[in-house]
Amino acid sequence: MSDSIANLTEQVIKFRDARNWAQFHNPKDCAISLQLEATEVLEHFQWRNGDALTKYLVEHQEDVADELADVLYWVLLMSYDLGIDIGEAFVRKLAKTGLKYPVEKAMGNATKYTEL
Repeated sequence: MSDSIANLTEQVIKFRDARNWAQFHNPKDCAISLQLEATEVLEHFQWRNGDALTKYLVEHQEDVADELADVLYWVLLMSYDLGIDIGEAFVRKLAKTGLKYPVEKAMGNATKYTEL
């Protein structure tokens, strides 16, 4: 990883504030933007499978990276605006998920935690 969450968040806020866009960034519209960007990631996978998907992802890695970066932009912006320490939230959520999916039950198993 090339940068810390705090540094990336600072860059996002500076980018937004330099353009006076905070006035448009209410939680609802930011959540919509996050979903729209996530959908743009998904478009790269639609109608592709197996070797064709693998080839496509290699050939379009930068395009997929751009869309993932757009998703991260909105995650960082929303977490900042909502007063959420996203790094702390991530660690906490990973621990919760670890309890739902203990290694001894989940290893190599794609079953939902309620079925383990």
